[in-house]
Amino acid sequence: MRHTELFYLLALQKAEGIGDVSIKKLLAHCGSAEAVFQAKWPQLAKIDGIGTFRLRNIHQKSNLIQAEGELSFIEKHGIRAYGFLDDDYPFRLKHCPDGPVILFSSGNIGLADRKIISIVGTRQATPHGIEACRQIIADLTPVNPIIVSGFAYGIDIAAHLAALDNGLQTIGVLAHGLDQIYPKQHQKYARQMEANGGFFTEFWSNTAPNRENFLRRNRIVAGVSEATIVIESAEKGGSLVTANIANDYNRDVFAVPGRVTDHFSRGCHNLIKSQKAMLLTGAADLVYQLNWDLQQQPKPVQTQLFLALDPDEQPVYDFLKANGRQQLDHLALGCGLPVSKTSSILLGLELKNAVRPLPGKSFEVI
Repeated sequence: MRHTELFYLLALQKAEGIGDVSIKKLLAHCGSAEAVFQAKWPQLAKIDGIGTFRLRNIHQKSNLIQAEGELSFIEKHGIRAYGFLDDDYPFRLKHCPDGPVILFSSGNIGLADRKIISIVGTRQATPHGIEACRQIIADLTPVNPIIVSGFAYGIDIAAHLAALDNGLQTIGVLAHGLDQIYPKQHQKYARQMEANGGFFTEFWSNTAPNRENFLRRNRIVAGVSEATIVIESAEKGGSLVTANIANDYNRDVFAVPGRVTDHFSRGCHNLIKSQKAMLLTGAADLVYQLNWDLQQQPKPVQTQLFLALDPDEQPVYDFLKANGRQQLDHLALGCGLPVSKTSSILLGLELKNAVRPLPGKSFEVI
């Protein structure tokens, strides 16, 4: 974004009574933030919802002073700013009516032509939830998605660390400015995050991590991604807020089940029961439901002649080859494996172009 355009966009954000929706109306009418400041009042007054009071506030000198200060901070710290009208603004977030007008980032983030998955959950994660999170991300590694979460305790930080362990890009969405890290205990992960991903925030520097900011940042977590996965949640919590926002954005939502007696699985079970989320037992469920066509990846013509299968994959492949097309449940039973384990193995076989998925959650050898 041009230096001048960013300056005027920041100034608009500081105008009293002018929120993201109003700024988007002004941008749509004038074409740029700079043009808003150059436009005559009668022209702007024609815009629905923009009254004289708001117009008067736009030109307050204090707005320009504050914008200049924030711009200096951005330039000094090498922060990247995505304006709502910029081509590189995250395209999924651009389609969210309440998406932020400016998104700030630090690190080494590359979103172009990438699959993006958000993973959220309770701050009081159990060993079961953390292991499920790690396994799902490990099994998704061949697809090379970007993993987004909120950098909080529990499932959030487990998702970020699992992504880093598997060489995946990961993005933490913050509820404060980029001049600080919260919680402080996670400061030790910041440099590693920025080396292979980084941070997003809509908040200016010196913004404290207040409770309402966490609720606002949830819409970015939900909006920037293709789908949201909930791993462990009580009956109420921020993860369910994120899931509801994702539903409002018409995004796919998945929930990992637990035992019926598990306190931190009740939220997931309620999402599934109310059909606000699809049941997720493994990475293969996600790949199948999102219709990721792994067969389109370039592969050698005679790959099957030289398949390098690991000890878990070989019996599943041999069973399919001997018995032909099989439904997932029948295949798992025939191989004496849990369905979740079979799903994970099948994903690996798909990526090796050894098997193909068919309608009805069936599979066959290629």
